[in-house]
Amino acid sequence: MESGVPRPRGWRPAGDTSFRRFAAVIRDVELDCDCRARLDAALARFAALEGRRTARAHLADARRQRERIESILAFLKDLDELVATEADRNVFAEIAGLFDDIAAAAADGSRALQMLAELPPE
Repeated sequence: MESGVPRPRGWRPAGDTSFRRFAAVIRDVELDCDCRARLDAALARFAALEGRRTARAHLADARRQRERIESILAFLKDLDELVATEADRNVFAEIAGLFDDIAAAAADGSRALQMLAELPPE
């Protein structure tokens, strides 16, 4: 856990992909100085682009979860029209499921933002 943010199971830092493995192999290749500098600069630019792409994806995921919660909240308005003596008791189980869906969306949104918080700033 870095910077006080717990990591979800299976979490990997940005760039921990085949690109990192490729870059590690390329570092061991003997190249002339000019070519090495240009290749290193290109790899650094690519890593920065991938980092920004990953950050945008995490933020977009959190926003999708917020939208999901908003849409579920609209269905929860039916709760105001119910009485404790409802004949169809299944309606309470269905609404309980909506709360479960909100909890799941909130957890997913939180996870996305925690992963975003772990990325280095631009």
